[in-house]
Amino acid sequence: MSCVDFYFDYLSPYAYLASCRVEELCARYGLGVRFRPVLFPALLDHWGQRGPAEIPPKALHSLRECLRYARLHGIPLRSPKYHPFKSLIALRVSLAAPEAERGRVVHALFEHGWARGGDLGSEPEIAQALAGLGAEAAEWIEKARTDEVKQQLRSATQAAIERGVFGIPTLDVANELFWGVDQLPYVELVLQGHDPLKGVDLSELAPRGVGAWRPGIPRPIQEP
Repeated sequence: MSCVDFYFDYLSPYAYLASCRVEELCARYGLGVRFRPVLFPALLDHWGQRGPAEIPPKALHSLRECLRYARLHGIPLRSPKYHPFKSLIALRVSLAAPEAERGRVVHALFEHGWARGGDLGSEPEIAQALAGLGAEAAEWIEKARTDEVKQQLRSATQAAIERGVFGIPTLDVANELFWGVDQLPYVELVLQGHDPLKGVDLSELAPRGVGAWRPGIPRPIQEP
């Protein structure tokens, strides 16, 4: 089965909301979902951004937006005990689990943090959240402490950056990146073969160049 890549970090409520809907959406078109944990702070550092939680008015706006979305779609949502939190352990555990089990791990951890208000920066709480998945969960947590898995997360994050991923959640569908839970309707149009951009020459509509630039912000490399 072909798969859609779903890049995420547990830090994002938008990623949680998208995770609740993406598998059902893709299944309607015979596609699976490949969960790809990445370290959101590393994406922010690379692209020179701040996260929504680091801008107080944006943090409040994001919470309200996500709560509205959750209620509209019948998804339980509340903030984790702490936010932001260190998501490294949760991300590494997700990578330590076999790919066939990763979806169950991802859903269990998202639910613990964003549906129940747990602490996804706490290893004991992560163990508690995964206890229902069987005895193997303890092995995944142990494996998550190894240098091998730590390097896997670094490599996965770097690969995402090289792919052009700048935020979460991001879906890679038909070799195009879709950022944000609000992109799911567009993803469905693409999977239906009804992409509004089909046949459009973006080069005809894109800017011809840069007319102004903020001091201190690196300029993108211009193609000759």
